[in-house]
Amino acid sequence: MKCRLLNSGDTAVLVEVAGIDEVLGLHAALTAADLAGVIDLVPAARTVLVQVTPGTPMEPLRTRLRQVAKDTGAVHADASDDADGDVLVIPTVYDGPDLDAVAELTGLEAQEVVAAHTGQSWRVAFAGFAPGFGYLVGGDVRLQVPRRDDPRTEVPAGAVGLAGEFSGVYPRVSPGGWQLIGRTELVMWDETRDEPALLRPGGAVRFEQVDA
Repeated sequence: MKCRLLNSGDTAVLVEVAGIDEVLGLHAALTAADLAGVIDLVPAARTVLVQVTPGTPMEPLRTRLRQVAKDTGAVHADASDDADGDVLVIPTVYDGPDLDAVAELTGLEAQEVVAAHTGQSWRVAFAGFAPGFGYLVGGDVRLQVPRRDDPRTEVPAGAVGLAGEFSGVYPRVSPGGWQLIGRTELVMWDETRDEPALLRPGGAVRFEQVDA
């Protein structure tokens, strides 16, 4: 794939690619490459930030990053082919305040919205907005809806929402403008866990409808 390398201080390089599928492919390839000196990889919508230890030679790193990108293809965001054991299941009650609005926007019945949301696995593309908030991609294209015109000043923790091509789960009480279709009791962010974030880039997620 094509990429552009941008300096980010003395200890990081920002690798810019075309979009989400390229980010998924590059992040997976760089993780597998185990590059010397690299201490963190931070994916975003069109970039992967490569952070290294101080003193790491940057020019050899840039050369290696270009080679990895050249040898790597895009990865489709749909995670439906992942083995069941590799998919995080999120039990969800679909009683969100925007469920009917999403149905109207999509031309679906409310239960068809639920069926579309649970009908295939999603992929965690990147994290942002708040600790533990994962941007999920690869869902049913019929569920692509705009953000609300009037964002809420308070969205409860565990709220499941849609915005654009993304789905997500609010990890804590916060303002938000996503269309809320359900809720889960799973804790997305817990600092007492070895891995505080339940959703990590590259992971597969499936929503499962449950009763209140």
